[in-house]
This record gives sequence, structure tokens and C-alpha cells, in this order.
Amino acid sequence: MKTIVIGAGLGGLLSAARLSQAGYQVEVFERLPLTGGRFTNINFRGFQLSTGALHMLPHGPAGPLAQFLKEVKADVIIVRADRPTIRLPLKKHHPDYRHGFKDIAFSEFTKPLSHKDRLKIALLVVSTRKNRPTGSSLQTWIRTQFKDEWLVKFADSFCGWSLSLKSDKVRVEEIFEIIESMYRFGGPGVPIGGCKAVIDALEAVIFANGGRIHTRAEVSQILVENGRATGVVVGNETYRADLVISNLGHAATACLCSEALKEKIYADYIRMLKTLQPSAGIKICLAADEPLIGYSGVLLTPYAKRVNGINEVTHVDPKLAPPGKHLTMSHQYVAPENVKSLENEIDSGLNDLKEIFPGRKYEVLLIQSYHDNWPVNRAASGTDPGNETPISNLYVVGDGAKGKGGIEVEGVALGVAAAMKKIIG
Repeated sequence: MKTIVIGAGLGGLLSAARLSQAGYQVEVFERLPLTGGRFTNINFRGFQLSTGALHMLPHGPAGPLAQFLKEVKADVIIVRADRPTIRLPLKKHHPDYRHGFKDIAFSEFTKPLSHKDRLKIALLVVSTRKNRPTGSSLQTWIRTQFKDEWLVKFADSFCGWSLSLKSDKVRVEEIFEIIESMYRFGGPGVPIGGCKAVIDALEAVIFANGGRIHTRAEVSQILVENGRATGVVVGNETYRADLVISNLGHAATACLCSEALKEKIYADYIRMLKTLQPSAGIKICLAADEPLIGYSGVLLTPYAKRVNGINEVTHVDPKLAPPGKHLTMSHQYVAPENVKSLENEIDSGLNDLKEIFPGRKYEVLLIQSYHDNWPVNRAASGTDPGNETPISNLYVVGDGAKGKGGIEVEGVALGVAAAMKKIIG
């Protein structure tokens, strides 16, 4: 079968690799001059700066993405990072880092709580693995169970780092799916060579199986005949296909076949698309001669005003920076109402970093913002409508169609795996 993939981001290339391996004739069209989308590297003064993701797979060498890469025989080495930590202020009555701080292990997140609340959490962990809570946001659920605001701060930091959302914007059932994945697959890992190593390995699989990838080739229309996707238009050329897979998210994909979707039978789908909310974030890349964190695991910062977490991947792969240098990256959630005031959000993030690393010497290499048509996720985690569309043989993959309980790229891999199961069986 002839298959066209729109977009050479991670979801598109995972799909193309799997289908080419299964004997499909695959052709990928990417509007940018490079592949990988928000999951590749740009070399800047010897630093391998990522275009989006933070050179880290949330579940490392055992997670859904690593498993998918292994299945398609993509040659990527993934090294498990150190265990994540949490930075707490030394003075309980001064909830910031200006009066000193200490770091505790992620597994000790209950340490600031009373003995009674610690016991309650232990009991909840046992009971909720079988009977998971539903029907509210994570923040609402926490506040019905506990009075201590620490857990809300911790949840906001974790959700901000991993999902680019606050805990009041994440469904509690989605978080419990994520927790289950953490138990099953473990913590994060770093691909040697960074994000681009994954992209290069997937391209190698596609080319080895006869697939083609076109860059600077923007799809302007998805052809639909009798309710079925039959190809695409690129420039002045028409390319016919038996199957079309879009890595653009549901809303952007619908725009490419808008004429077909004007029919009344698609009205409910169009209304649903209008409810989807992308998530926004800011990443700040730092260079330093000495380690700022000192280990490869994620550092969560629940008492910072904006920054949710930080990682330092050069402890696993020193080649992501020039010799003797370290690459440290922070990430912060941006609320929808603050997207129009990104300069203020960036300033707040920079001020946070001064408090998190007091007296330390570092250089700001790059500040990246992700919003609107270039968001962190095209649909907030736990709210996307899956991979299928009302158009036959048209599927959506990527960060707008992730699998349940999948953090970022792990969710992308879960979503692609679900789509491939429907297509290939």
C-alpha cells in the first residue's frame, strides 16, 4: 500500500519507520528544511541544543519509545539517568529559595508532610492502584484528601515539567495512568547523541526499507473522495495514496481537508476540535564550566515562581556540549492567559534560575517558547481524541494524539503504536 506521512516530527517518523518495515511504500513530506520537528538538535557553538524536547526520554531504556525503537530496529543507545530530586527551601515559613535550600529524592516527596498524611498517602497508593479516582482535576482531588498545600506545589511542579500544565488542568485519571507507567517502566534516560540520534536512526530505517523523505515540501491539501483520504497536494503536484498519516494534530489536519469536512455528518467532530487546548511552555538553555546540578536526573523546583524543573544531560553524554562544558536546561509551564506576555514569563524564569543557582556562573545560550502553532502539545495531555478521524484511511499521530498515561514522547510512541495496530494489525 502507498502511504503518505505529513510531517517528519517524531510521530511521523515513528509511523513511517514501522510502516516501511511492514512493506508499505512510504513517502514523508516535511515543510521545514530539517526533520525532527521539536525533537532534534541544532549545533550552536558546539552545544547540541534541542528544538523542543530536553534530550530525555521520560521512561528511559524500558519505556514505550525505547521499545518502539527496538521493534523497528532503530539503532539508539539510551542510558538511564540518575533518580530525580526535589529542591525544598530550608525555612518552611519562607517558601522560596533565597534563604537556602536542600534537595531530596523524588521518592521522598512525602517528607514535608505530617506522619498522619504520610500514612494516608501510603494507604491511598495501595487502594488507588485498583480503584482509581476519576471525574476531577488532580488539584481538586488532592485538596479533597489533604490540607497541606505542599502536595499541590509538588503536583504543579511535576505536571509543569512533564506535561506543561498545572495540576488543576490535568485529569486525575490521567495522572494515575502516568504513575502506573512510572512503576512499570522506571525513570528517565538520555539518548546518546540527544534527540537527533533518535531522528537519524528512524530515518536510517525508513531509507533502508525504501522509504522517501522530502523536506521543504509543504502539504497544502489532503484529497478526500467519498469520505476516504486518497492523497495530498504538495506545491503543484498531486500524490495519490491508499493511506494518509498526519503528524500535525487533529485541528491542523482538519484544515487540510476542510472542504470535505463541511458536510453535516462531520459537525460533531468539528465542534470537538474547537475544544482542544494546546499546552505552552518556555525552555531556557544554560552553559556552565562547572555542573549546576551535578547529576543527570531531573531536579523539580516546586517553590520557584515559574520554573518547574531542570536537567543536566551532559553527565550522561558529555558530547552534547563542548569539552569541559555542561548543558543545563530548565522548563516552565505558561498559562494560556500569559502567552501574550511571554517577555514577563521569561524574565520570571530567569529570576528563578538566579535563586535556584545562587552565586553560580552560567551563560544563557538560548530561550525558546512553545505556543500557538508551535506548542509543547497540540492537545493537552489526557484530552486528545485519539488517532482516528471521521475520514477513512486518515490517521493522526504525534503530540496531538498520544496514548493514555504517556509523558510527552512516551505518549507519542504509545499513540503511534495504537495507530499501527489499527492499520497493520
